[in-house]
Amino acid sequence: MTGPDLGTVRIGTRASLLARTQTQTVADALAAAGATVEIVHVATDGDATQAANIPLAGSGVGVFTSALREALLDGRIDVAVHSYKDLPTAGLSGVVLAAVPERADPRDVLVARDQMVLGELPPGSVIGTGSPRRTAQLNALGLGLEVVGIRGNVETRIRKVTDGEVDGVILARAGLARIGRAGEATEVLDPLQMLPAPSQGALAVECRAADTDLETFLRSTLHDESTFTAVSAERAVLQELGSPCSAPIGALADIVEDLDDDGRIVERLSLRAFATTAEGAPVRNSATGETKDAEQIGRSLAAELLADGAEPRGALGAVSPPTQ
Repeated sequence: MTGPDLGTVRIGTRASLLARTQTQTVADALAAAGATVEIVHVATDGDATQAANIPLAGSGVGVFTSALREALLDGRIDVAVHSYKDLPTAGLSGVVLAAVPERADPRDVLVARDQMVLGELPPGSVIGTGSPRRTAQLNALGLGLEVVGIRGNVETRIRKVTDGEVDGVILARAGLARIGRAGEATEVLDPLQMLPAPSQGALAVECRAADTDLETFLRSTLHDESTFTAVSAERAVLQELGSPCSAPIGALADIVEDLDDDGRIVERLSLRAFATTAEGAPVRNSATGETKDAEQIGRSLAAELLADGAEPRGALGAVSPPTQ
């Protein structure tokens, strides 16, 4: 099957520059494969509250994704493109995860005044972030930094540094790179310092479950199995801890080469995770295993974190794989 057999594929996107840029990469790939595409802007509650600098209500789960999913189900769009880290771990009836494209760099970065890195910022420097995960890990570094909550898109957050409102902000490197501003990062943070959010840097491409021809086309055109394996492990940690995307949870999986008992080179999955106790103390652990067991590795590592004192937060549903 080729793209033109599908008619015009309407791809939904949020209105932010980053969301539009991410969606355009998907649209370009589908067009290159022969599809006729149209991009449709969909307003979300997350964008509205972010623009107004209003704190997220409750857990924040789904504020950037629910409107796109609703547009899928009511037929306004045929494809939704999400930042995977914003997608709830619970599946949605009638919607299927069709593809996870190759992931961008998942690490966090610092954008700071005077081109400083974290270790150069004097105690008392003000760092802005809206992420409890980043806040918890910054505090755990013991650098004496003051962490304040901020919201806004990438451009707004960087402007808070240039305007002197804060001394630095923590952002996702993938987002900066996608809008052509990666060079403004003053430090790429090592995951030993700052584990990223589960599935950070990855995109999730959804369509209606009934659109099986479109699902097949999206998967064959866009899907990267290594990325999906890694983020499945990370999201299994999130799901097992029962934590919303706004919780202080970090996880990063890598596909690495190893030698089996016969000396043959095999691929294995290496997973690291971070959580906090009810009192906010950091809890870290790691695990390795076979790539086919990615989700089980994530669940087992989450169980170890809980055994070590990580705060459970109630189940939110299962990881939803693309159909095969």
